[in-house]
Amino acid sequence: MSSDEQPAAPRSLAEALRAQDDAFLAALLRGRPDLITPLPGDLTQLATRAGTRASVVRALERLDRFALQTAEALAVAGEPATYAELLVLMAGDERDPAVVDALPRAVATLRAQALVWGGDSRLRLVRTARELLSPSPQHPSPTGLGPTVQEAAAGMSPGRIQTIVATAGLRSTPDGVSAVAALTALFSDRERMSELLAGLPYDSLDVLDRLVWGPPYGQVTHDPAPRLRLLLDRGLLLPTAPGTVVLPREVALHLRGGRAHRTPEPVPPPVEAAGVHAPQTADATAAGQAYLALATVEELLQHWDEGGPAVLRAGGLSVRDLKRTANALDVPEPEAAFWIELAYAAGLLASDGEADERYAATPEYDVWRELPAPQRWAQLAEAWLTGTRTPGLIGGRDAKDRALTALGPGLDRSSAAEVRHRVLTLLARLPAGVAPAVESLLARLRWERSSRGPQQEGDLRERLARWTLAEAERLGVTGRGALGAPGRALIGEPLGPPAPEEPAADADGVPAGPGDKLPVRHRPPAEAQPLTPAEQAAAAEEAARVLAPLMPEPVDHVLLQADLTAVAPGPLERPLADLLGVLADVESKGGATVYRFTPGSVRRALDSGRTASDLQSLLAAHSRTPVPQPLAYLIDDVARKHGHLRIGTATAYVRSDDDALLDEILADRRSEGLRLRRLAPTVAATQVTPAVLLEGLRAMGHAPAAESPDGDVLIARTDSHRTPPRTPPEPVPEGPPLPDATLLGAAVRAIRAGDEAATTPRPPAPQPQAEGDLPRTSPAETLASVQAAVLTGESLWLGYVNAEGTASRRVVAPIRVEGGYVTAYDHTADEVRKFSLHRVTGVADLPEE
Repeated sequence: MSSDEQPAAPRSLAEALRAQDDAFLAALLRGRPDLITPLPGDLTQLATRAGTRASVVRALERLDRFALQTAEALAVAGEPATYAELLVLMAGDERDPAVVDALPRAVATLRAQALVWGGDSRLRLVRTARELLSPSPQHPSPTGLGPTVQEAAAGMSPGRIQTIVATAGLRSTPDGVSAVAALTALFSDRERMSELLAGLPYDSLDVLDRLVWGPPYGQVTHDPAPRLRLLLDRGLLLPTAPGTVVLPREVALHLRGGRAHRTPEPVPPPVEAAGVHAPQTADATAAGQAYLALATVEELLQHWDEGGPAVLRAGGLSVRDLKRTANALDVPEPEAAFWIELAYAAGLLASDGEADERYAATPEYDVWRELPAPQRWAQLAEAWLTGTRTPGLIGGRDAKDRALTALGPGLDRSSAAEVRHRVLTLLARLPAGVAPAVESLLARLRWERSSRGPQQEGDLRERLARWTLAEAERLGVTGRGALGAPGRALIGEPLGPPAPEEPAADADGVPAGPGDKLPVRHRPPAEAQPLTPAEQAAAAEEAARVLAPLMPEPVDHVLLQADLTAVAPGPLERPLADLLGVLADVESKGGATVYRFTPGSVRRALDSGRTASDLQSLLAAHSRTPVPQPLAYLIDDVARKHGHLRIGTATAYVRSDDDALLDEILADRRSEGLRLRRLAPTVAATQVTPAVLLEGLRAMGHAPAAESPDGDVLIARTDSHRTPPRTPPEPVPEGPPLPDATLLGAAVRAIRAGDEAATTPRPPAPQPQAEGDLPRTSPAETLASVQAAVLTGESLWLGYVNAEGTASRRVVAPIRVEGGYVTAYDHTADEVRKFSLHRVTGVADLPEE
């Protein structure tokens, strides 16, 4: 193809996007989903939205460190820059091979995110990104570079500039502009700069060394020292304000060897091993933790079966109730908060919504309990992985200094799900059985997402990663720090041996040990996205299938012991687990659960409608050892007393066939608070409620039973209180949701159609000849022409109707287009003004002179 046939270089981002194929546009909309809401009408609108400040900030925050360093280098390069200039800024004069190899990927990433456009000979960083990344006294550049000679000398007098030119050994020039150009050419010439610096004393060079990597600004007195005077006279330091000097960018780049960054980071940091275990050991440990997680959640919800703690007025659980729950579960309070939030995220726990609002199990809990153990675990793990509620924040305070409580508001963090998924993905890249060193894992995460936002945002991501590692171990996603097989399936990772580039041993066949650096494949951001809801549900089913053979089989028996305990040698089948959950109290948990029988637990079983003979026969049927005599005596003894006293409503009454027993109660000083009054030899009444009377008599050592108005014994079931049907809390997404393939295809087709309609050739707009003859162009043509004029620096005719309805035509030089306004220098009024785009009738090129 001849030079005449070469396609013209795009003049704007819209033209660059217009030259791309549909696959590129679909990838752009997926990588920056904020651009699709609402759907742009054409490619010009898409380009405009891609250049808005909010969208560019979000795109920059999602870049990895090297891609961000590349964008920072382009921000201090010329406009436009060539790929060769960028390579020097990134790799330096030494041409670091790692940087040379990684730079094409970084530029491709920036192009794919529409942050950079143009060919390798004319690379342009979008204007908003350049403004955000360019250095200034108010916003120092991450590169540590200061302004150019031209920018720094803008406020200097022409005479002072000529003096600097002469002192630097250059010929005098006719004007200040050419003098600045000559000084810039000198500082950009490596050979002449080396000669200039060779003539400086050591203490002057020491000043430059202290400023070379930033910050480039320094303070000087009214009468600078000789070492500073030498630098000022030669323009190696330029004044920017009274008492302030700056090291020009060209001088700093020469001293740096051409590099924009002190330490380019083209390669993600390796993840180091903290421990290496056999994969079977890690899987077995994870399965054991998964079993313990199910037991803990069941214990929690059984503890709240009859109605849990009250809901605070502002929502959430009180600190006192959290402490009581932690004591009941025999775990630290942060861990108890995690289990409570996990049950809530899985839809097993909610508030009942009644007048005296309390927390309780939902109807979904009863369905969940009947599922096989692997499916129950998968439901919990999926809720944890995709949820945005963050239990680690509990106990802290929000931005308004309000306490953050379990189950309360303010715990959602939109980045939680993404961080959890990414941490598990990095663990999946390691060989099976390898646990990572935490700090190396955090360093990798910091490289992958170099946050440019507030410091607390980066700190939150780091804390989320630490919480993820602890919660994954607690839940059984990891075992001994290594990702287990069910955890790999949960995030949709294929099971099997590590890939060839991820060896679990060195070249001599020695397994990797603690501290060894293990390769972790770098996946492009698009590949590392969390799964869609449908994909996640399928992954959870696969995780349950993988976990099933690892979990212990449910057993149908216990071992009764003479010390009033029963040992369950594994997870119990549901009927036996329900029986022991009522008849005994859990004393210790683990691979083997120990239950203890007490008078209170036996009375609880009798209250649920069981008889002594029922209990004895059930225990005998499910025990591999004979029922010990102490346990038989305990059951019989509690049963003999159970029901001798009957509680009803009078407000309340107590009756007994044994009038001597009533005499004993009335004579007991502990019954004074119950205010009992005898109505008959076998009946006494009180003003307290039946529940208070029941608890009071039980505290005195009796075993009363409640009865109905018909005189029948009331059976108290532990699962009697349930909330109305509740839906689990919806995750709070980080930004707009990711569009699926169907939506992306439809969006691209719609944008293409709108762009074709907007760019269909129309008859050229006539040049305005008279005062009332305004240029007329479509909104899309107006926006495209103004954006092109911003890049080229050209002036245009602009037709404008102000708020009073007065029409005028003006000659303007557009400076910036943003937020529905065009900022331009108005030659007619000789000032910079803002024009509302919706009031512009059209634009036209100025006639050539």
